[in-house]
Amino acid sequence: MSSNTLTAAEASGPHKPAAGFEGDRQDNTVGGAVRGYLNKLRAGDLGALPAVLGIVVLGILFTVLRPGTFLTPLNLSNLLVQATPIIVLAMGLVFVLLLGEIDLSAGVVSGVCSAVLAQLLVQAGVAWPIAVLGAIAAGAVIGVFTGSLVGIVGIPSFVVTLALFLGFQGVTLRLIGQGGTVPVREPVIRALANENLPVTLGWILAVLVVVAYAGVEFWRWRSQRSRGLAHQPLALVVLRIVVIAAVVFTVTAILSVDRALAAAIDLAGIPYAVPLVVFLLLVLTFVLSRTSFGRHVYAVGGNAEAARRAGINVTRIRVLAFVISSSLAAISGILATSRLSSVTPDAGAGNTLLYAVGAAVIGGTSLFGGRGRARDAVLGGLVIAIIANGLGLLGVAAYLNFIITGGVLLLAASVDALARRRAATARR
Repeated sequence: MSSNTLTAAEASGPHKPAAGFEGDRQDNTVGGAVRGYLNKLRAGDLGALPAVLGIVVLGILFTVLRPGTFLTPLNLSNLLVQATPIIVLAMGLVFVLLLGEIDLSAGVVSGVCSAVLAQLLVQAGVAWPIAVLGAIAAGAVIGVFTGSLVGIVGIPSFVVTLALFLGFQGVTLRLIGQGGTVPVREPVIRALANENLPVTLGWILAVLVVVAYAGVEFWRWRSQRSRGLAHQPLALVVLRIVVIAAVVFTVTAILSVDRALAAAIDLAGIPYAVPLVVFLLLVLTFVLSRTSFGRHVYAVGGNAEAARRAGINVTRIRVLAFVISSSLAAISGILATSRLSSVTPDAGAGNTLLYAVGAAVIGGTSLFGGRGRARDAVLGGLVIAIIANGLGLLGVAAYLNFIITGGVLLLAASVDALARRRAATARR
């Protein structure tokens, strides 16, 4: 079989690394799992390891440099809220990047959808659920338009989205007005980034998330074992659950502390934006890993021509990927509007897109297509947020923030390219 040919089973099946990467089928021990993971690293499949190490190293660095400020509940809460718009925008971009495409207009699309939200709330006076649905619908329509130009007309995504990047800034300016700002005072919208869950409800959700994660992991382990498929040893499954539980409960405990600077104010609980991001992460992870659409996305990103020959509607996959990207851009715009309580003509412009692309790539999504997960957006978004937050606490000049963030992105792209070359060498 030639390198450009893919069987229908391969194209529609789950996207998995080469044999031996997930552990020997006959060696389901801890040692076998460790050897399998080391084989993945040697073959260039680093996954989320660089992003996780980045979060740990940056966290330790800024804690040492700002011991009384960085790890405080107030700062960590602010960091998470600041990261949510970029994370959600990056989640949508993951779908486009998996196809080997790019969406340079995602940032300004979030601005257009923010403007639509503001106009519906302020000018039309509609209820907030209708305004939110209108903003997301606007994003979906934009995604259909963009995806059609790329998938049906055949214009390169770089050219299409660059043109839309310029054009949609004009649309936002027309909706908002030059030099104008539309305040958004709707309590529910403002609460997303400025209010918190009750502490008790936050703990209940944390427990539910951990229990659900543990249930899925045990079910998968049991299913793979009963079918005689390769599976990780139970000890590693339990260890992974314990680590996730420790992270979730630690974050919940920190955010449950009253972080108000004034004694008369009660400021405790998880910001509403955080459960929203977790919900989106779970849904998108399910879509990519458990549905035929997700498997087709990986197949098209790995080899579009082979996927087409295997019977996959490549055009449909491309259009839907851009629809998802633009719809999530709309949600990102709503979160940004909530945080600022207003919409400005430059909403979504500037470095918004660059930070989102950087978040996806730093998290482990390949710019070459075929490799990535929704979690990459979360991990990479946290890296970027920690850099911006930590440098701000240190009082570093703004230009250094851009230089350091750009350097981190360049490093991540270099690791991606080298890993891809290493993987190609390992397959020979």
